[in-house]
Amino acid sequence: MESSDKPSSLHLSDLFSAYWDIFFGIIFGILAFLSHTKGLTYTSTILAAISIGALSVTISEIAEILAERLGEPYGSFVLTFSAVAVEILLLFMILNGEGHSTVESLATVKSGIISAVIVDMNVLLGLAVFVGGLAFKEQEHNEDTSSTYTTILFVSALALLVPSLLQFSDNPEEKLTKASVIISVMLILFYVIIYIFQTKTHSHFFKSTARSRIMRMKRKIGEEEEEEEHYIFDKFPNFLNLFIIFLLILYVGFVAEIFATDGMPVFKELGISTGLAGLIIAIISVSPELFTAIKAAKDDQIQRVINIAMGASTVSILLTVPILMFLAYINHIHFTLDFNSLQIGALIFTVILAWKTTDDGETNYIEGISHLMLFSCFAVIAALY
Repeated sequence: MESSDKPSSLHLSDLFSAYWDIFFGIIFGILAFLSHTKGLTYTSTILAAISIGALSVTISEIAEILAERLGEPYGSFVLTFSAVAVEILLLFMILNGEGHSTVESLATVKSGIISAVIVDMNVLLGLAVFVGGLAFKEQEHNEDTSSTYTTILFVSALALLVPSLLQFSDNPEEKLTKASVIISVMLILFYVIIYIFQTKTHSHFFKSTARSRIMRMKRKIGEEEEEEEHYIFDKFPNFLNLFIIFLLILYVGFVAEIFATDGMPVFKELGISTGLAGLIIAIISVSPELFTAIKAAKDDQIQRVINIAMGASTVSILLTVPILMFLAYINHIHFTLDFNSLQIGALIFTVILAWKTTDDGETNYIEGISHLMLFSCFAVIAALY
């Protein structure tokens, strides 16, 4: 009897190990809904956050499968779009939730937009570069990738500064609204051009160089290949995996509404600033990319890390801002792009640091620590601002 029970227990253990994120995501989402209906706002907020984080891991893993099949730069697009979809859902639910016209909720959404880029470029990039630097001392990537992305992000950051400056002009409210719409249109057009640049005319800018590929091959000589896990999504065709991602994002949207409805009053009651609330939301939405980037760094795929971190940051500005502006407009919400000086300043400093740490095409752990230090400083100010 013992021998027959042992395999089944091992099987259940392996099953939970492989699919814990799906179990936690669905179960905690249901528990969050039940807590919400009973008015347990603190419990529902925590459970909803856990559910979103867990399902984000699932979305990330399925997107990683698609990324491996599609190759670069399309692979990174799948990863970044899946994560940005979660980000947009979270922010829109807060924007459109109960009391969406309050100053606190609008400020939280604006903080969430900027914080997503700060987390991508400092926590995700910094932690992955740090982990990769400890494992391999130095890692090489295509310097054209970081050079292109930092240029795009620097220009985008300056574009977001335009509406804020108009607050000091005559009739600022009217001008601020017009400028926000104009900048949103410019950002979406800029993204269309960048998409063509990435996929058609200069796709080689976003792929590993021959030298970095040779270095990875040399490091792998003599290493034993790990046995592949029988992950069910590996067996599914691309269209089915895309459909599953779509369904998971819909479920995340349902849980995000609970998080937004109950979370905002909880943040206010606990005295959490709008800056810190936006940062918490950003960390939740960026979590799937974070796991993928660290895994890529451990596998000596620093090019993938650069593509994910900087690509996600680019999409966070160039797509999240226009989409939220459009959703706010059709829902009759007055939403403008008047970011505060801390947010714009932190964004510009982040882009400059990313440019300095990646411009030579090599990364090491001290560069990762530098990004984590900048994020820590931003987090302290966001919490106390």
